[in-house]
Amino acid sequence: MKPISYARHRFPPDVIRHAVWLYLRFTLSYRDVEDLLAERGLEVSNESIRRWVLKFGSAIARNLRSARPRPHDHWHLDEMVVSIGGQRMYMWRAVDSEGEVLDVLIQRRRDTAAALKLLRILLKKQGFAPAVIVTDKLGSYGAALRT
Repeated sequence: MKPISYARHRFPPDVIRHAVWLYLRFTLSYRDVEDLLAERGLEVSNESIRRWVLKFGSAIARNLRSARPRPHDHWHLDEMVVSIGGQRMYMWRAVDSEGEVLDVLIQRRRDTAAALKLLRILLKKQGFAPAVIVTDKLGSYGAALRT
């Protein structure tokens, strides 16, 4: 994990980390986080919380992702139809054998190019090739895996 510098900030790093975690982990607004901190006796403005999220949010998320254990080497790939804004789209999803969602991709098409894009993103993001890939026998997966 790369250390994050909280120099020149009025509040201690634990308060900043907790406020950013509350905002990113739960569907809260900046004002909701401000209220939760006020219940603990901390007077922090919602603007400060917004600035902390913008400044430290990506670094905290990156450190959390790097500390996450490596996913299992059995991946399950599937796709399903979803309606977004009245348009028919396909949601491609990859899940490991433990049920951890590895990635989700939304595409207009259900073809080889979309399956290939999902596989490339997965391999780049995970950094290793799985031992077993389980699919629903869609022909696009076979073509993408051969490529």
